[in-house]
Amino acid sequence: MLCGCLAQSAQRPNILLISIDDLNDWVGCLGGHPQALTPNIDRLARRGTLFTNAHCQSPVCNPSRASMLTGRYPHSTGIYFLSPPLTVAPALKNVLTLPEYFAKHGYHTLAVGKIFHGNDKRFFHEYGGNNGGFGPRPKKKISQPHGHPLWDWGVFPDSDDKMPDMIAAKWAINKLNQDHNQPFLLGVGFYRPHVPMFATQEWFDRHPRETIQLPLVKDDDRNDLSQYAINLTNLEHVAPKHEWIKTAGEWDQAVQAYLASVTFVDHCLGLVLDALDAGPHARNTIIVLFSDHGFHLGEKQRWAKRSLWEDGTRVPLIISAPGYTASQRCPRPAELLDIFPTLLDLAGLEPDENQEGQSLVPLMQNPIATWNHPAITSFGPGNYSVRSTRYRLIQYADSSREFYDHQNDRHEWTNLSQNPELKDLITKHAAHIPAKEHDLLSGNSTGHKAFDAANQRLAGR
Repeated sequence: MLCGCLAQSAQRPNILLISIDDLNDWVGCLGGHPQALTPNIDRLARRGTLFTNAHCQSPVCNPSRASMLTGRYPHSTGIYFLSPPLTVAPALKNVLTLPEYFAKHGYHTLAVGKIFHGNDKRFFHEYGGNNGGFGPRPKKKISQPHGHPLWDWGVFPDSDDKMPDMIAAKWAINKLNQDHNQPFLLGVGFYRPHVPMFATQEWFDRHPRETIQLPLVKDDDRNDLSQYAINLTNLEHVAPKHEWIKTAGEWDQAVQAYLASVTFVDHCLGLVLDALDAGPHARNTIIVLFSDHGFHLGEKQRWAKRSLWEDGTRVPLIISAPGYTASQRCPRPAELLDIFPTLLDLAGLEPDENQEGQSLVPLMQNPIATWNHPAITSFGPGNYSVRSTRYRLIQYADSSREFYDHQNDRHEWTNLSQNPELKDLITKHAAHIPAKEHDLLSGNSTGHKAFDAANQRLAGR
């Protein structure tokens, strides 16, 4: 007979934590693009709660993942951009990350692929490797000849088995088929649809180029934005300019490649879900699926992440847990920051009062419950988005603002910040902007460069 905490630990649920890199709302159940084919994400949504208004804490990989995995906002840690890693942040010196915390409480932790932003091995008992990271690349770029080496798209390679995401899926399947003598936390980090947007011919065939529908974009969409907002999201970025993509005739192929990459990674997810359902852990496993941030494909005349608009912050978030109602859609704002405290709650572990997120269990019990916790996203000190159920406020370091009503303007085409009738509502949202923020930790990332460039323009330098 097991005794004490070992017996309690053995009764706790397993956790399957699935990350999909750079996935925006182009998912069937979220309706972000009419041609998105994601049958496996959709079926996972049907077995749990789909948070239709979920957002990241930073629209870039490293700070988003650091925030989610520590339960702390970027403005509390100083990790705003791709560098530095969370391991060198003074504010996180004695903070256990999510897998470390669960390991301390009797879980066996395993992972494969990208859960952290590098160096994943140090945080898990077992790590299956990144298996090539963003994957094999051709000797010569296919579609985008200039710029950053990862910025490319097209049919490549010739076999799914060469893709890191397929290798990761098979590694995870092997672990799910095994018996475990203690509860496990298994992280599966898929790389697609992150650039390079490569997939084999099969997945491109699911999205014929001649049928591709481009996202709706207004040519004058940025006319009601401040110059600082435009500079922050365009200066010193490595993504190709929207004007080049249009002129080069690549917009439809890039959209095709993104959709194909999403459908491919959805297939990999399906293999993992099938293994879980057919294996010994089907009845006692919590599943969390999330993406680290959104992605622009021409909206606001820009590409990639690194914006505080809906396209940059909105992410898929699905939580399925034994004993909770299936097929639920929750419109309340949720944050990636909420995943850590939610898992503690579902696993029956004591909450960490120093975490800054909220357990989403009350919303899993009642998806339309009263919820006074907007989603807060930052991109460098002074730049914040506050997303409520209906509205989004953006405030920049130059004090300029944007305010959008998503009930009537889901594309965020009309900035209402100067509407006097909305003054009180805007003030109410602005009250959630942090009064204190950690200084920006030093680094040489694209985000640092963009932030510096925008601030230099603001100062007239």
